[in-house]
Amino acid sequence: MADSLSDTLKKLKITAVDRTEDSLEGCLDCLLQALAQNNTETSEKIQASGILQLFASLLTPQSSCKAKVANIIAEVAKNEFMRIPCVDAGLISPLVQLLNSKDQEVLLQTGRALGNICYDSHEGRSAVDQAGGAQIVIDHLRSLCSLTDPANEKLLTVFCGMLMNYSNENDSLQAQLINMGVIPTLVKLLGIHCQNAALTEMCLVAFGNLAELESSKEQFASTNIAEELVKLFKKQIEHDKREMIFEVLAPLAENDAIKLQLVEAGLVECLLEIVQQKVDSDKEDDITELKTGSDLMVLLLLGDESMQKLFEGGKGSVFQRVLSWIPSNNHQLQLAGALAIANFARNDGNCIHMVDNGIVEKLMDLLDRHVEDGNVTVQHAALSALRNLAIPVINKAKMLSAGVTEAVLKFLKSEMPPVQFKLLGTLRMLIDAQAEAAEQLGKNVKLVERLVEWCEAKDHAGVMGESNRLLSALIRHSKSKDVIKTIVQSGGIKHLVTMATSEHVIMQNEALVALALIAALELGTAEKDLESAKLVQILHRLLTDERSAPEIKYNSMVLICALMGSESLHKEVQDLAFLDVVSKLRSHENKSVAQQASLTEQRLTVES
Repeated sequence: MADSLSDTLKKLKITAVDRTEDSLEGCLDCLLQALAQNNTETSEKIQASGILQLFASLLTPQSSCKAKVANIIAEVAKNEFMRIPCVDAGLISPLVQLLNSKDQEVLLQTGRALGNICYDSHEGRSAVDQAGGAQIVIDHLRSLCSLTDPANEKLLTVFCGMLMNYSNENDSLQAQLINMGVIPTLVKLLGIHCQNAALTEMCLVAFGNLAELESSKEQFASTNIAEELVKLFKKQIEHDKREMIFEVLAPLAENDAIKLQLVEAGLVECLLEIVQQKVDSDKEDDITELKTGSDLMVLLLLGDESMQKLFEGGKGSVFQRVLSWIPSNNHQLQLAGALAIANFARNDGNCIHMVDNGIVEKLMDLLDRHVEDGNVTVQHAALSALRNLAIPVINKAKMLSAGVTEAVLKFLKSEMPPVQFKLLGTLRMLIDAQAEAAEQLGKNVKLVERLVEWCEAKDHAGVMGESNRLLSALIRHSKSKDVIKTIVQSGGIKHLVTMATSEHVIMQNEALVALALIAALELGTAEKDLESAKLVQILHRLLTDERSAPEIKYNSMVLICALMGSESLHKEVQDLAFLDVVSKLRSHENKSVAQQASLTEQRLTVES
């Protein structure tokens, strides 16, 4: 075999130059045979012989053996070590020229050769790009799209594979294909050839690659991709095939227009069916499919229109089915159910309807099942849902009397930042403008001490921010001396002073209002802490900083006036020459600021 291969390669060198057609064909057949028996070894010998350089001259449109040569190149390019030598031998340009052939076999072998050279090869892709190969292939796909004979379908499959290898994991080449209009063509292919498994698979992999790119979503949204994928999905029985479709659906469903199209095409019904079929199975494939299906369902609910369509005023069968997931014993379904409720709870109307129809009790039962060694993702999701439901004013009192604060406080000992974050957000929403609840929580020493501890969670900015905001909210909504005393005793004052320097105006404001209430109601109790937290210096900085928002300047001056009742803080105000700063603000463009500056100036003058 080895000897005859060496002879063939020598003979091929001579005949390639002499162009003796018959012996040339014979040599090429021998090479193909040798490649079929041992591809790697034969490819190494081909490379060592220097014959690759001669192949370029055998790929001309006039050559009678061009299809066989392209076939040999396709076979050798299956080996990674042969791809760059094929590029260096100048084979790309003549191969791309052959894409203009009318001969189906030539097109097939050329497509294979280019596809294999591009596989995982930057050099191969770059050469095909420079030679303009992609556009010719896309034009072929367009013109051959409607022909359903087996030979044509095989060619279409090869061309799709070639484009995939050409652009895989390469954003700029994927963007180029999108600009060339490949997406509508591939969607049309999928629709016409959905009976052909190999071609369908190629289209799906290509979609999966392209759908990751943001720029592709608009093009996908303008086709009937949703309809085609759902149609295909309904036909699939095998797990692997469904998994492939899921891989395309997930990135596409991030686009709101496509979410709605998928809902209208009936994807939700398919997903609900999967959940029903797989919920009790312990087979790994079924567990995976249940997770993928329910996750996708939650994703579809992230679009406002698609969510509202499925809610159907709380009467929708989809909404009802999702509700039934919450009491389930399957953690994945509990999670998806709670996340779905959180997504349905994105407008007041839905929230009010759900609270009136007993959803809060279901979520509290779910949380109860996860207090001890619970599932963190389920805890997080259920708290997210409760937080969203607590946003409408009308829901707060109902949720408070249903015992939501007690249910939420059971998670105060959690060490998981995502759970801590949602717990804080839920409590903050619940006490908004609810004086009694704010006072009750604000006198809860365990809660306040935990908040003070979390105010120092430097590694978790979200938890730190929410703890500060809840501390401030307890004071602002309760306006209670007892709450202020509890917060002073727990060491919370310094955090409220620091919060006044936050980069977020809303948080600065909340802090200043809470501090003004402290100064008005319990200045004696808080005096030392306000001093050691350097509050007066911070207020001076806020008033002199031109970047401070008008409401920050306004509330800082209100706070200065409130601090005058303390001898030591009053002295600090005098020492820092606040009068100069305040008198300048009398000409501030904001009327409220200018007015407050006049009042503050009078107060400071009287007190000095």
